[in-house]
Amino acid sequence: MNSVSPRQQQILALARQSGNVTVDDLALRFDVTPQTIRKDLNELCDGRFLARTHGGAILSSGVENLAYEARLHMAAAEKIVIGKKAASLIPDNCSLFINIGTTTEEVARALVNHQGLLVITNNIHVATILMPRPGIEVIVAGGMLRKSDGGIVGEAAAEFISQFKVDHAVIGASALDEDGAMLDFDYHEVRVAKAILQNARSVMLVADAMKFTRTAPVRIGHLSDVDVFVTDRPPPDPVMSYCRDQGVTLEIAHGLHSHDL
Repeated sequence: MNSVSPRQQQILALARQSGNVTVDDLALRFDVTPQTIRKDLNELCDGRFLARTHGGAILSSGVENLAYEARLHMAAAEKIVIGKKAASLIPDNCSLFINIGTTTEEVARALVNHQGLLVITNNIHVATILMPRPGIEVIVAGGMLRKSDGGIVGEAAAEFISQFKVDHAVIGASALDEDGAMLDFDYHEVRVAKAILQNARSVMLVADAMKFTRTAPVRIGHLSDVDVFVTDRPPPDPVMSYCRDQGVTLEIAHGLHSHDL
């Protein structure tokens, strides 16, 4: 599956609202044939966005993350503009952590022309992106390599990260609650994320708006742990208010435009 079409994005949004969708309802809503909807649902299920049921599909589990390949395609354009905006906020000649996630990988891609960076990461994809760049030194955390997504997780990685004190950290999250909680699926990964939060002078959260419609079982931390939040759309009102009240800088990336709260 190369991409998620606009109609498929809308189908996913509907599934998140109600937990399930049916072929007949979707065909009526989008004024297309049931055959077309079945093809959409089959592609979304192949990408593990949804799971098929008789006559429709249901939202994938809230306790198991989507497959890495599926996450790469989800909100891909939004992640690119988030990555560019986030990279524009990171100066040359500084040190930073970059953790696991498809959005943090887009930040790395947008950092390739920076100079004088020292990047510590537990993300093999980030290391691969930045390794050839002459102006960037890369340190890779030690520990267990998770084959599903190239993340280095666990106690050894958390201890390795704790040796450093860096200028900036770029972190992602699998889900964001309206109460400001940052959530993930794997507690091994969360240990590393918490070590990153504790050892950076400034923390930047990068997450697309779809994260507000998802849930996950393990708490990484809270928006109060974050200095800058870069996303592609204004978040729900409670989160907007929280950012305003707690002094979290909210950056909305709209292509080449952004808005500071």
